[in-house]
Formats: sequence, structure tokens, C-alpha cells
Amino acid sequence: MSSNVTPFRNVKHVSLLWAAPDRAAEIAALHARLFQPAWDEAAITALLEHPASTSLVAIAGDPKLAVGFVIGQLAADEAEIISVGVAPDWQRAGLGKLLVEGLARASKRGDANRLFLEVAADNNAALALYRKLHFAETGRRARYYERPGGAAVDALVLALKL
Repeated sequence: MSSNVTPFRNVKHVSLLWAAPDRAAEIAALHARLFQPAWDEAAITALLEHPASTSLVAIAGDPKLAVGFVIGQLAADEAEIISVGVAPDWQRAGLGKLLVEGLARASKRGDANRLFLEVAADNNAALALYRKLHFAETGRRARYYERPGGAAVDALVLALKL
């Protein structure tokens, strides 16, 4: 078991913190484990420093390390999830739900009425989570996600009424 995994991956052992730019390197490292192409530290820093940024990082283990993140932005009465990720050894433990719900609460406090996101149409695990949280499909972007060595995949635009 790696040092940043708590026994049983219990989300009760996770702290959700505002994701400040000083966490950008950790978030970028986690992003690189999860996504291709990955966003580098400079890109993450720019997102976290943006005045509209509303982002959270999930911290767990000993030493305390990032095991998940959600990067969002508020604009007028709408919010958007730009990226959400959970460390592989924490997936399917409820952490993604915790992060999205945390961002939804923060967005509502920021006077947002709806929370939007885009997800690959073939990302069944993410789609199951978003449907469980009552997101509804509002649009589709054809061939939005390029796949290395494969066909491009549509993006589904989902929205949650806050």
C-alpha cells in the first residue's frame, strides 16, 4: 500500500481544501496520471489564479498528498467544471462524488444557478456518477476528444440545476 492511501480508502479520512496555486504542482502530477494530454503546472497555476476560479483539492494520507481535485470557474449565474480527477487508488470510493458536490455547494454560494461540465461520451464511470448526481445532457460536441491511435469521441455537455 502506498503512503498516501488510507486504510479502506474511506472518504472520511479526506480533507477538501480550496485549491490554491501552491497546490498546482501536485494537481498537475495527478492530472498527468489521469489524462492525455496532461496539463502542466503552469496551466494548472493559471487556472487556479484566475479570478473566477472555484477549485478544490482532496488531501489524504501520511504525508498529506493530493488524491483528487476539481477545477471550476464561476461566470455570472453559471459555473463550470473544467476538470475533475481522482487518483487511481481512490477511484470508486466516493471521492469524485464528494468533489463534485463540494464544487456544486461552492458554486451555489457564489450565486450560480447551474453547473455545467463536458464529459467524453465513452466515459461510462463518469457518466454514471454525473447521472447519479442528477446532471442532465444539454448538448453534444461531435468528435471533441481526440484519442491517441483511435477515433475521436463526442463530448456530452451536462448541466445540474443548483
